Amino acid sequence: MSTPSLSVGAGAFSGFTRLCKGLAVVLIGGHIVVQFLPQAVNYLALIPARTIPFVWNLLTAGYIEQSVYGVVVSTLGLLFIGKLLEPVWGSREFLKFIFVVNFLTSICTFITAIALYYITMNENYLYLPLSGFYGVLSGFLVGIKQIIPDQELPLLKIKSKWLPSLSILLSIAISFWTAQSATYLPILIFGTYISWVYLRYWQRKPETKLKGDPSDDFAFSTFFPEFLRPVIDPVASIFHRMLCGRFEASSESQGYTLGGTTLPGSDPIEASRRRERGARALEERLAAERLGAAQGTEESGRDATESV
Repeated sequence: MSTPSLSVGAGAFSGFTRLCKGLAVVLIGGHIVVQFLPQAVNYLALIPARTIPFVWNLLTAGYIEQSVYGVVVSTLGLLFIGKLLEPVWGSREFLKFIFVVNFLTSICTFITAIALYYITMNENYLYLPLSGFYGVLSGFLVGIKQIIPDQELPLLKIKSKWLPSLSILLSIAISFWTAQSATYLPILIFGTYISWVYLRYWQRKPETKLKGDPSDDFAFSTFFPEFLRPVIDPVASIFHRMLCGRFEASSESQGYTLGGTTLPGSDPIEASRRRERGARALEERLAAERLGAAQGTEESGRDATESV
């Protein structure tokens, strides 16, 4: 099967899924609320000093954009990337991914802020309102890396598998110049890592009755350049045993391993199936967009002929 290209056609602004449209309304609605009611930020955004008793901000913070730039980027990213991932994962799994990544990213950000306060005794870490959909957006890039890793982006000529790494690298570079952007950096980093953990170990595959993606092409070291992988692999194995040792033990008792080694017989097969599903869904989407554009051109030509 030919590999489709991520080209921008006449129908690029169509074909958005109903779920993505609904979530976009939530993002826009949350932004409108905090603009007209600024005090709502104290209850909806993640403010570590107020998370207890306002525990719900661990859930709501991810859907609150405090700036116009943030809501535009988050909405467009959700719509355009969502229409690639949702047909492959399914609506239920897509929504579950967003919920898990958003919630765990907020928890990790909260713990980091508390730790930084005790280390520096700087109260800004406790009272700075943190919010935004960036953690989930960075997770979407990890999903693209998993499904179509070798697909090149138009114009940039960069393979999709480098999108998560480049987004974090760019965010780190910008944080040195803009202090406000530094507040989003923990959300981006945790969103990227948690989404990888979810897709690597937790995402259930109904067709194979297995969890995760144990392929070598999706190992943690693949987020880094080739020359750094001999250094990254030993460190990644330590965190793997710390965070996923119990899960791996339970998986081995079922007859397969989800660690960094091989999964007997199903490792290359599952990875190939995942890429085929991603490529097929993307190809169908692009074909539908091209068909819609062609029909629109025919209708406009027919209308012009009739008017003459």
